[in-house]
Amino acid sequence: MMIPLPLRIGLLVIATTAFYTYVGQLVPQKEVLPPQETVLRADLTTADMVTVGRQIMEGKGLCMTCHTIGRSGALRFPDLDGVASRATTREPGLTDIEYFAKSMYAPDSYIVPGFNPGMPPINRAPIGLTDQEILTVIAALQSLGGTATVTLQTSHSYYTPPGATPGEKPGEKPEPGEKLPLLAPGNTTPGGAQPPAPPVKKGA
Repeated sequence: MMIPLPLRIGLLVIATTAFYTYVGQLVPQKEVLPPQETVLRADLTTADMVTVGRQIMEGKGLCMTCHTIGRSGALRFPDLDGVASRATTREPGLTDIEYFAKSMYAPDSYIVPGFNPGMPPINRAPIGLTDQEILTVIAALQSLGGTATVTLQTSHSYYTPPGATPGEKPGEKPEPGEKLPLLAPGNTTPGGAQPPAPPVKKGA
């Protein structure tokens, strides 16, 4: 009995569709949801920030997608084990807080030797951490081989907490009548002063 060609084509299509549907059901299904903003309590201690920061690193921040902790060998991005002790040696003049902040807000401005650029600024989409979430990540990084010192009131070159004055360190208050230096145009360092203006020559 000869099966008509259109019917054979139809049966082939049905069989192929059924096969790939079956195979598709064998693949584990994982629902990916958009990241949720972390609600940070105003009274978080530094120890709390370390815990929250580690959760953000493993979740919304996607840090552990490329970074590792305690691994060696051919790695995509630098291993973070003991990173706190290396942070102050990476770029002369930068504290660990400033280095960590710079590495997240402007990651391509300094590349660890032996690695390639590729990390996106994590305060922008698609990751989009808030400034305070980044502070908690800094606390977590400080705890990897060091002691966390940041608070939610800590300021750095890329963020000044509400109510703080640019150039003012946490807990530091200006003397009466003293004005704190403001950020000079083109100067990326808070508190950086403008160069002195050239003297004005008077006519003879």
